[in-house]
Amino acid sequence: MYRAPVEDIAFTLKHVAGLKAALDGGTFGDLGEDIVDAVLGEAGRFASEEVAPLYKIGDEHGAVLKDAAVTMPPGWKELYRRWIEGGWNALSGPEDYGGQALPTMLGVAALEMWNSAAMAFGIGPTLTMGAVEALDKHASEDLKTKYLAKLVSGEWMGTMNLTEPQAGSDLAALRARAEPAGDGTYRIFGQKIFITYGEHDLTDNIVHLVLARLPDAPAGTRGISLFLVPKFLVGADGSPGARNDVFCSGLEHKLGIHASPTCTMIYGDGFQGARPGAVGWLIGEENKGLACMFTMMNNARLAVGMQGVAVAEAATQKAIAYANERRQGKASGYGGAGMAPIVHHPDVQRNLLTMKALTQIARAISYSCAHAIDLARVSDGDQAAHWRDRANLLTPLAKAFSTDIGVEVASLGVQVHGGMGFIEETGAAALYRDARIAPIYEGTNGIQAIDLVTRKLPLGGGEHVHGYIAELGAVANAVRTSNLEGLGRTADALDSGLDDLTQATRFLQKLSAAGRTDEALAGATPYLRLISLAAGGAYLARGALADPGRVALCRFFAENLLGETSALKGHVVDGAASLAAAGKTLISA
Repeated sequence: MYRAPVEDIAFTLKHVAGLKAALDGGTFGDLGEDIVDAVLGEAGRFASEEVAPLYKIGDEHGAVLKDAAVTMPPGWKELYRRWIEGGWNALSGPEDYGGQALPTMLGVAALEMWNSAAMAFGIGPTLTMGAVEALDKHASEDLKTKYLAKLVSGEWMGTMNLTEPQAGSDLAALRARAEPAGDGTYRIFGQKIFITYGEHDLTDNIVHLVLARLPDAPAGTRGISLFLVPKFLVGADGSPGARNDVFCSGLEHKLGIHASPTCTMIYGDGFQGARPGAVGWLIGEENKGLACMFTMMNNARLAVGMQGVAVAEAATQKAIAYANERRQGKASGYGGAGMAPIVHHPDVQRNLLTMKALTQIARAISYSCAHAIDLARVSDGDQAAHWRDRANLLTPLAKAFSTDIGVEVASLGVQVHGGMGFIEETGAAALYRDARIAPIYEGTNGIQAIDLVTRKLPLGGGEHVHGYIAELGAVANAVRTSNLEGLGRTADALDSGLDDLTQATRFLQKLSAAGRTDEALAGATPYLRLISLAAGGAYLARGALADPGRVALCRFFAENLLGETSALKGHVVDGAASLAAAGKTLISA
């Protein structure tokens, strides 16, 4: 059973990602370590004792659709009620609408724990929190007054409606339409697919944020608007009233996260005899909906990155527990009678340490991204711009690297379990199934790599990323000059990895400046892993410098895994021509 690693989470927040320095400097007012520790401790308790026990029920039972209504698995509705009563949905919400306005760092740390305990549970509130941010930044005061307080509390949940059958990542192909009704409202028509928590029985209203086109909208992404469409229309007293013309026509039968209802939503079809046209309200300006939605999507990308960290943590815990129980063969380091627990075998140790190290570096990257978001919000002028650039740089790493790691670590967890990992009894397979969606949604990881190379490397005139590399290099220098025992070749490995990163970065920037975009994109995915591994090595080293008990894992990563950066640099620098040549063989006439 999952137990929230509260100590590891708190340590990474404070000593690796930068929360302690911010608290000591008064960055977040009177927020202190005592409150941080209390929040993390209670979140860990709730995740371990209340969410985790319902994971298997959710996986086996799943969400069920009947007559356009979705029923959640047994116990989940009561769990959600206890969750919102605990104030967890409001943790980082705006104070004006009942939120606690705590730092994003605390919000994502709690999010990790919800998702480790049950990823299908954790994803629902994620969309609500994103809807809160989008409405808070872009909606009219009337919409904020009517909807935000209940979304912040979690009494109502929110969704994000982008994808259509013909329009996945390419939002320019959206066909859903919105017709002005002449009274300040609009009538929405169309179909949306893959809508997470589009229908359920956890709350008495669901607030859909829907992308659609106005009749005279420009073509492409310049002609997309964002609308708020509630499941039930809201009366003057703020209570749900008549049913709106929107319904769930189907649930996807998925590889994993079975308890998360993934819905096909129909807008404007005359549901239950209603006059056709779902009633909606414009958010922001006409034809500016994509900018509003990206407020929500950026929030969701970091949240999805936390899902990768979360599943990796749960898989690691499960694998270590199993390796200490399962007995097989002889091991020279085992002095007991009979067969040795497999944790004594070097190859099993290698797998487990790889799982631990990759999980910790993904956590550090994601928490550092959250830290940058927090500092951008509370800073002014050039400092605010610096931290916005840092958050923008780290977001594709947090989303893509962390979710790739979630799959990789969950797969290693199945391997540690051996044959027992391939069957459902142990739960290792369930984590692997759950993890596989995260590299796909909220912008596939290939899209994150494209974004990193084309939009994020040019930040600050191309120099922001080099400033970040220099900060990582300072950690390597601190390792070299430290007197800590047991670090071995860590400093050399860090220097080598950061040198690989610098060379690959300048190479891609040179290609982009010359207009050789396809060649740069050929190296985008290996580059994203390269920068993440190099940064992760420095983050592990920062942790080791703060706590000698973390030296051994830092050295293991540096001497066993960080050398991959050399091969990745080769893929970035030399791989484009061979990819282009071989790629032609895949294209049908």
